[in-house]
Amino acid sequence: MSVGVSLDQQWARIRGRLKEEVGEIAYRSWLQPLSVASLVGGEVRIVVPTRFMRDWVLTHYADRIRALWSGENPEVQSIDVIVASTNPPAALVADNDDIDDDRASPAPRGPSPHPASRPAPRPAPPSGASARPSGSGEPASYYGNASQAASTVYTSASYGGASDESPNAVPAILEDRSDLSAALDPRFTFENFVVGKPNELAHAAARRVADATTVTFNPLFLYGGVGLGKTHLMHALAWQIRKNDPNRKVLYLSAEKFMYQFIRALRFKDTMAFKQQFRSVDVLMIDDVQFISGKDSTQEEFFHTFNALVDQNRQVIISADKSPSDLEGMEERLRSRLGWGLVADIHPTTYELRLGILQAKADALQATIPLKVLEFLAHKITSNVRELEGALNRIVAHAELVGRSISLETTQEVLHDLLRANDRRVTIDEIQKRVAEHYNIRVADMHSARRARAVARPRQIAMYLAKQLTARSLPEIGRKFGGRDHTTVMHAVKKVDELRATDPSFAEDVELLRRMLES
Repeated sequence: MSVGVSLDQQWARIRGRLKEEVGEIAYRSWLQPLSVASLVGGEVRIVVPTRFMRDWVLTHYADRIRALWSGENPEVQSIDVIVASTNPPAALVADNDDIDDDRASPAPRGPSPHPASRPAPRPAPPSGASARPSGSGEPASYYGNASQAASTVYTSASYGGASDESPNAVPAILEDRSDLSAALDPRFTFENFVVGKPNELAHAAARRVADATTVTFNPLFLYGGVGLGKTHLMHALAWQIRKNDPNRKVLYLSAEKFMYQFIRALRFKDTMAFKQQFRSVDVLMIDDVQFISGKDSTQEEFFHTFNALVDQNRQVIISADKSPSDLEGMEERLRSRLGWGLVADIHPTTYELRLGILQAKADALQATIPLKVLEFLAHKITSNVRELEGALNRIVAHAELVGRSISLETTQEVLHDLLRANDRRVTIDEIQKRVAEHYNIRVADMHSARRARAVARPRQIAMYLAKQLTARSLPEIGRKFGGRDHTTVMHAVKKVDELRATDPSFAEDVELLRRMLES
């Protein structure tokens, strides 16, 4: 039986019921991408974009869909969920008069046509293909399978939008992949990456993924604080993959640019081009994924892009400043997917690693720097590698420009502002240790659930000092105190402020602890 309007109308009513039952988020994630293909011999055939989605629908929704459809049409006895073809057409062109997702139709297969300066006519749907009723408001498929939708040709000639002289021309929304991918720093290679205990797991995992001929970990998720080497490893991965196989399509960009491209695609109603471009690569690398926290639409598109690539056995590599489980403002389903493969963290640097980085950097600069200067810098600048390298660049530049030799005295003089800033930095661990010693309790009590005043009051003081002496946010402070909520930290700060105002002895204790930590 070929698909007719009545079958589409039945499916539209069923989807309306499902949306009411499962809620907006679950519906958009798992049910909106489904489309009906045919009804033959009492069996409805439903099309999904990926194998992962097919398995999920069969497990969680198949029985309910069959029951609802039997109520709509007694002829329906069973349903079959199949995966749509993922072979993209050689070239995709957007029709300016029919660009909405809910009117997308299959593009013709065959040889790649020569890029044209005007939109190509959209072909009629093939016999037996599902056609949505006009004005349904639903996209043909949220995933935007390339074989099911038309899109913009990625050519530099068409990029930049339509000219004033040709109002009917269609702007090319997305850039060519070579332009979209961020520039790689030639200094950031595996050969220039100094390996130590804090980063050895992340380095080994990155090397394994870069050199593997098959997908080993998917995704590879690298995380660590600012300036600890995440971006260096990401660039090194991209360089090595391209070196091993120049034909592999590697797309490396920041999460911010991913969001920017998605917003542009929405603005110009060209999401099909966006989907095709990001889902046709062999390796997708997204840096600083925490940037999309709290941005629901971008997260949803990234979620589906991620699933589509993993389903096709394409490599995904992600970096962030926190582990997937600690990414605030990120949907639970996305956090779960990001932790699916291998999560490798980069710890704060040790003295030995900082010294090794300084020595490697000095060799690269071909500068003669006394060992005691390098040791001094490794001891004093502990925050991040980027700041450490910046300090070394400053003293080398000063020596070259002023003509003075590098010594411990000139280093202290040139870096006086940086050294003073680092001297003022205090960690939450140090605060907890010092407060615990002062009140004669265990450091473990700072993380425990004990509420006795002998433990709770010092814990509140430590939270207060962490808020005053560090740049950590309230949720971050709460996590360092046994996973407490940020409202607990707010209460502790307020309570300590009140006690300081009414109890001089208490205020003196807190001030003494502050001076000890800042000294």
